[in-house]
Amino acid sequence: MLQNKKVLLYEIVGTIFIIFLGSALHFTYEMSGKLPIVGAFSAVNESVWEHLKLVFFPSLMWLLIEYLPLRKQTHNYFTAKMLGTYLMVIIIPIVFYSYTAFSGKSIFAVDISTFMVAVVIGQILSYKLLTHRQLNQNFNKIAVVAIIVLAIAFMVFTFYPPQLGIFRDSVTGKYGIT
Repeated sequence: MLQNKKVLLYEIVGTIFIIFLGSALHFTYEMSGKLPIVGAFSAVNESVWEHLKLVFFPSLMWLLIEYLPLRKQTHNYFTAKMLGTYLMVIIIPIVFYSYTAFSGKSIFAVDISTFMVAVVIGQILSYKLLTHRQLNQNFNKIAVVAIIVLAIAFMVFTFYPPQLGIFRDSVTGKYGIT
């Protein structure tokens, strides 16, 4: 029971960390003078895809931070973190495209709320899996690959985005790093 409280505390702190760092990453590319290396991890435009980096990279950083203190006290570590992170990345565009289909426009308060709710839901899933019975260790191996694949996709598509709506900057109409 004490271990579950420690895991819960880490996931609560992680939620706050992800929300604050994700919010900061919205501005770091511009503040860096548009350094491409910063753009690989920060939003480089106002596309939905670039905004997903605001939840992915802080989640990845939190995964690395909490790994050492939690690795022996949890189960399914990488599976839990991957599924929690992927859920965050999935919730945001689903909510965004659903509400904008009805409203016809993006609403800043809804976007911010969606980001925060997605983080909370992802962290809850992560906690549930971290404290769940041990799953097959092959799931953790697959999860590590899935995390790496998504990280690479975010970086590659920053510089070479497909000409699809999710990659289109809603302000300039351009794609990728500018």
